Amino acid sequence: MRSEFFRHARLCVAGITLALMASTAYAEPAHGIAMYGDPALPPDFVSLPYANPDAPKGGEVVTGNVGTFDTLNPFTLKGEAPWQLRFLTHESLMGRSYDEPFTLYGLLAESVETGPNREWVEFTLREDARFSDGTPVTVEDVIWSYKTIGEEGHPRYRSFWSQVGEIEATGPRSVRLTFTTEDRELALLAGLRPILKKSQWDDLDFAAARLEDVPIGSGPYIVDSYEIGRHVTLRRNPDYWGADVPFRRGTSNFDEIRIEYYGDNTVLQEAFKAQALSYLREFNAERWATQYDFPAVESGEIVLTEIPHNKPSGITGFVFNTRRPPLDDWRVREALILAFNFEYVNDTLTGGRQPRITSYFSNSELAMQQGPAEGRVRELLEPFADTLPPGTLEGYTLPESDGTKRNRGNIRKAMKLLNDAGWTVDQGVLKNAEGRPLVLRVLLRQDALLSQVQTYMEIYKQALERLGIGLQIETIDNAQYLAREGTYDFDITFMRRDLSLSPGNEQRLYWGSDTADQEGGRNLMGMRSEAADAMIDEMLSTRSREGFVAAVRALDRVLISGRYVIPVHQYSVGRIAHLKELSYPQDHLPVYGDGIWFLPEVWWYEAEDR
Repeated sequence: MRSEFFRHARLCVAGITLALMASTAYAEPAHGIAMYGDPALPPDFVSLPYANPDAPKGGEVVTGNVGTFDTLNPFTLKGEAPWQLRFLTHESLMGRSYDEPFTLYGLLAESVETGPNREWVEFTLREDARFSDGTPVTVEDVIWSYKTIGEEGHPRYRSFWSQVGEIEATGPRSVRLTFTTEDRELALLAGLRPILKKSQWDDLDFAAARLEDVPIGSGPYIVDSYEIGRHVTLRRNPDYWGADVPFRRGTSNFDEIRIEYYGDNTVLQEAFKAQALSYLREFNAERWATQYDFPAVESGEIVLTEIPHNKPSGITGFVFNTRRPPLDDWRVREALILAFNFEYVNDTLTGGRQPRITSYFSNSELAMQQGPAEGRVRELLEPFADTLPPGTLEGYTLPESDGTKRNRGNIRKAMKLLNDAGWTVDQGVLKNAEGRPLVLRVLLRQDALLSQVQTYMEIYKQALERLGIGLQIETIDNAQYLAREGTYDFDITFMRRDLSLSPGNEQRLYWGSDTADQEGGRNLMGMRSEAADAMIDEMLSTRSREGFVAAVRALDRVLISGRYVIPVHQYSVGRIAHLKELSYPQDHLPVYGDGIWFLPEVWWYEAEDR
C-alpha cells in the first residue's frame, strides 16, 4: 500500500513538473509571435523573405493623394493626416510580416514573452532603440504611448486599450500588459501600437495638437517639409537606429518620399502620365487593359507590373446605413441589391474582366461554403437561428442578372419584396403607407481610388427609377466627407474593408454591436448582431486553427446574408504602373501581395549606371 501511494505521488510530481516545464517553455522570450503555431522565420533570420537585404539605398519616389491634409498627427481624431505617415515615420514594438497570416517579429522590442494562455504579454526593448532626435526609446515612453493613444487618440485605438487591465514596467527595458479579456490576439495587437516620445507632449495637448506639432517617432523617415494641401516630403533619417535590425534590412530604401496632393483623380492621372509621379496603382482592369498605351509606356519609361496575392477579397461596395428606415428592413436591402445590375455594370465598366466579390472572405479558405451550413459552422450559428436573416443557415448567394440593361427578372423580384415591406408604386413613385416617397441619398468623396464609383451610381440611379425610387448622388471633398461619414450622415456610401488571413479584433470595429453608434467608427452599416458578436468572440478565444476557420466562415455567413452591402469587384491582383528606375524583389512576393509594406517599403531606385 505504501509503495502504491508513493507511485501515485511520483506520478503527480512528474505531472506537475511537466506542466511547469511546458508553461516555462511557452513563456520564454522569443524573437517573434504568431497567432497560431510558431513564426516561420528562425531567430537568426537575415531579413523578411520578400525584402532584398542588399537593395541599394538612394533616389526619390513621388506618390499622389487626392484631397488635402490639415494635420501631421495620424493618431488623433482631429483633422486629416496623410495616411502614409503612420507606416513610414513611426514604429511599434514589433513589426508584421506580410508573408504569413499574422506573425510579428521584433522591431523596437528585441523579444516578446506571453503567459500560458496569453493572458499577459511582456516586451523587452532593444537597448539601442532611438527616436529620430537621437534620444532613447524608454519603457516610460511605451507606457505613456499606450495610455495616451488609448484614451485620447483616434477611436480605432481605444478598443484595444479598454481590454488592458494593467501596464507596468518589469525591468529597466521591459514592460508587461495584462489583459481583462480572454483573447489570444491581444498579445499581437499590443505589439503593433505606435510608440511616441512622452517628453514632447509635456506642455502640449495631444488630442488638440497643432499642425506644427509633428509627433516624434522612431521610424526610418522624418517629415522634412510640407505645404498645407499641396505636399509633404519625407526624408530617410541617415542616423536611423534600426538599419541593421533583421526586420528592417532591405526596407526603406528611398532617400526621399514625396506625397503630392491633387484636387481630383483626373489631374492625378495626368500628372503620372507626365511622369510627375513615380507610380500609380490602377484598380480598374478595363482601364489597365485599354488606357495604358500612352507614349511613356510604349517607350519603356513607365513599366506595367502585376502583383498577385492570396488574401481574402475583403468587402468593396455600397454600404447601407441601417440606422435609417427603411434600410433597417432586410427585404428593402435585398430589393436594392437585386436592382443593382452587376453583370451589366461589370461588362460596361471593366469589360467583364473583374469577378464579383461573393462574400467578405471570398478567395480564401476562410470563405463561407456554398449551400446549407454544416458541422461546426452550423453548431455555432444554431443558437441564434431566430435572429438570423433568411439564408444564413440555408445558404445565400448574391442575385445574378441576365446581363441585359433591363434586368427584368430581378426588378420583378425586387418589387415583390418592396410590396411585402409595405411599399407600393403610386403614379410612378414608390411610397409607403403614409404616402412618403422613397428617396435615397448616396454620399461619395473625391478620391483617386473611387474614380468609377460615380459611374456605378449613375447607372444604378436609372435602375432604381424603374422601381419608383429616387437616388440623389452627392460628391464632396475629403474633409466634408470624413465629417459626415463620422456622424453617419448618409443613406448609402462607398466602403472598402481589407480583410486578412487572420481576422481578429478589428472585426469588432467593423461590425460589432458596441461600435454601431460610436462617432468616427468603422461600423458604417450600423450593424447589431448577437450572432456576429458571438462569432467574433469565438474567433478570438479558440486555440485551434480548425475552430478559428469555422468561426470565420460562420461570421462570413452572417455578414453576407445580412444584405448590408452591395458588393462589387474583387481586386485579385495588384496593378502598378511605375517608372522603370523602380525595382522590387521578383523572386519572392509577399502572400498579401501589394500594399504599403511592398511599395514603397521594399522597392528601391535602380540608377541607370548600376
